[in-house]
This record gives sequence, C-alpha cells and structure tokens, in this order.
Amino acid sequence: MSDAATPLDGRTVGIFLAPAGSEEIEFVEPRDAITDAGATVDVLGIKSGEGQTVNKDLEESESYAIDTTFDDADPDDYDGLVVPGGTVGVDKLRADEGAVGFLREHVEGGKPAGVICHGPWVLVEAGVVDGRRLTSYPSLQTDVRNAGGEWVDEAVVVDDGLVTSRGPDDIEAFCETIVEEFGE
Repeated sequence: MSDAATPLDGRTVGIFLAPAGSEEIEFVEPRDAITDAGATVDVLGIKSGEGQTVNKDLEESESYAIDTTFDDADPDDYDGLVVPGGTVGVDKLRADEGAVGFLREHVEGGKPAGVICHGPWVLVEAGVVDGRRLTSYPSLQTDVRNAGGEWVDEAVVVDDGLVTSRGPDDIEAFCETIVEEFGE
C-alpha cells in the first residue's frame, strides 16, 4: 500500500464515546475513516466498559467498547482527537472534567481535533473557542458566540488544526478533512 492510501500510518487518534448518547454515525464513520487511513484508534470514555450510541438522538443503536478512560489516558499520546455529536452524549462529556480537561490539553497543545454536531459544547466548556472560527449543529451558534468564537454555517471549517462540522449530513466531508488534518 502506498503512503497516499495510508496517510495516518504511525499515528494514534482518540475518539470520545459517552456512556450513552453519542450519535452512532458520527462515531463510526470517523473511526472507520481514520482506521482506513492507517491510524491506530483508541476509544476514550468517562468510565470503562461500553458506550451506547444512538441514531437521531432518540433511537438506541449499537454499543462499543471503551479502550481507556480519560483519567487513565495521556493527551500527549494522541496525534488527533475526535468528538462525535449526539445531544445527550455530548452533554455527559461536557459535564465530565476528565473529558473536558483532556480535550483542553490536547487543543492547547496545538494538536488537531475533529468535532462534529453538538461536540463543540465540549470545546466551549474547555474554554478553547475564543478567537476561533467554527461551525456546529445550528442550535449551538449562540453558545459558540458567547464563548468568543465566530460561528459560521458551513459543512466543514478548519481553524488552526481544529476541524468542526455541522452534523450527519456533512459526515463525508468531515471524515475527509480530519484525515487530511491529522496527516499533516
């Protein structure tokens, strides 16, 4: 396989998964895109065990194993992070200091992160939105602006390694962009 086919060889990416409520497509599609690009992917969670995903916020879907917890992992070990959406899941993540602190340390360390749909709530809680241009699910635009960010209505926005996207309808563009950013 050529380097073009596996631009993330040798990279390790963490993907957040709430105990319940992460949007399945926003977890599975980025995970698969990053894995297909050659990265090792660790599923990071608040507690060990499994995380129950959902479809369209309300329908239970599949459960996935948590590889390590935020308390047991080190942000320095990851070349990129992904925060999927899902209103309930993201609300649980943004209420957890381990998840918030992990993302804050990673972003403040200048490493890339991909955050989709309601995921920017964790960015807001982490205090890393001020002065940045980003997008999210439209209902978060006031939260982003109140945190000092510039909210825009675009499929994908890249601001100094931070990749944000509006939601499931933009998943293909989001996945392509995080692979590009994580490969730089």
